[in-house]
Amino acid sequence: MKRIALTGLALAVLAAAGAGYWAGHRGLPAAGPRGGLGSEGSLAANEPAGTGPVIYYQDPDRKPVYAAEPRQTGDGRPFRAVRASEDISFEEKPPGEERTAQAGKGRILYYRNPMGLPDISPVPKKDSMGMDYLPVHEGEGSDDGVVKLSPGRIQRSGVRSEPVTSRAIAQSIRVPGTVQLDERRVSVVSLRADAFVQEVAPITTGDRVSKGTRLARIYSPEISTAGAQFITELNAAARGGPEGGARQRLENLGVPPEVIAEIERSRKVPLSINWSAPRDGIVLERNVSDGMKMAAGDSLFRLADISMIWVLADVPERELAAVRIGAPATVRLRGRPGTAFEGRVSVIYPQIAEATRTAKVRIELANRDGMLLPNMYADVEIGSGDASPELAVPDSAVIDTGTRRLVILDRGEGRFEPRDVKLGRRGDGMVAVSEGLSEGDRVVVSANFLIDAESNLKAALNGFAQPEAKP
Repeated sequence: MKRIALTGLALAVLAAAGAGYWAGHRGLPAAGPRGGLGSEGSLAANEPAGTGPVIYYQDPDRKPVYAAEPRQTGDGRPFRAVRASEDISFEEKPPGEERTAQAGKGRILYYRNPMGLPDISPVPKKDSMGMDYLPVHEGEGSDDGVVKLSPGRIQRSGVRSEPVTSRAIAQSIRVPGTVQLDERRVSVVSLRADAFVQEVAPITTGDRVSKGTRLARIYSPEISTAGAQFITELNAAARGGPEGGARQRLENLGVPPEVIAEIERSRKVPLSINWSAPRDGIVLERNVSDGMKMAAGDSLFRLADISMIWVLADVPERELAAVRIGAPATVRLRGRPGTAFEGRVSVIYPQIAEATRTAKVRIELANRDGMLLPNMYADVEIGSGDASPELAVPDSAVIDTGTRRLVILDRGEGRFEPRDVKLGRRGDGMVAVSEGLSEGDRVVVSANFLIDAESNLKAALNGFAQPEAKP
């Protein structure tokens, strides 16, 4: 019986030793006096104790579970308190180097708000969320404007930089527009003398006509009188008499040349005259009917040649400087989304609409298949034309405060410097820089606002910390 008891005791000792061995070599928690974790809830009993204030609490098994306040696991084990010296980082440092670095930084000047608020304290304290204020040591408050970040912080913040390059910026302006007739291709058919309309051709609004097409047949006493005088002068000239000005009078009354030629050939004045279309086009208006009396100057028809058409685009005042005569333009009809027309800017109207603060820009287009109709809505994209290469950075690199425009210059080795710049044209996600940068400089294009906030906070805290100079 005694032998059995001794054997059981030996087995228990061996089991306890084995458990301690595997706990030390596999990172498992060493057993405390009651078989649980050590007093600090850490994974290794011989782990050096941390220093500084408690930053957060971590799962006792080193799982990625954290808490701002003390808490316990589901089986009742307390979370491990992580102090300032034990805070994890992406930087690879030998044990003890963190404390050595802290010790070599010099005396603490003050403590700043951990959330970046302009609040400092001469003594350690916590903010409303329980986070410890961060110490600022001597030598960290230089006035050179350079912000220094550790590699771990750069990686966590997602800071990314790109070189400044020289490139041609293709700028485009997208504005609405409307289709309008070419004013130079609109004709009004009217009479220069009182007349009666005997018959109107079967032509209505919207019909297409060709030059010389008969529009109406009219009778005008004034034209008939001038025709009779023209015949008299022709007969007199045949007998050797002087030639008068009747032909010129017929031309002044707008009588078509073919009618004058017929009078000269037949030596007869027609009772009525066929009035024809002066050009190819479509009938925009018909203002005449059979039997009407038309006074001199009244409009019978209004015609328009739509082989060439205008598109008037409304360009905002702030973008007008980027538009040039001859710049390429693409017009897309809202009624035909898949159809595009290519043209060029021909005129920039010298007037700003007071209500909309826009200027009209005229684009001339060939009316392919007659698809462009007056008063259609269109979407217009105006290019900047041929642009010479210039220094440019991505739009995301520029921080615009309203009064300043700056970029964050990457000087390498975790050093960043705010730099004021002057900007030029924009396009394709790029912006030209006329002053402040040189080709090859690297600028931050991602998370730059975080570095700018750090720089502004640093300057503000330096102002708080430095005593006023006494005369």
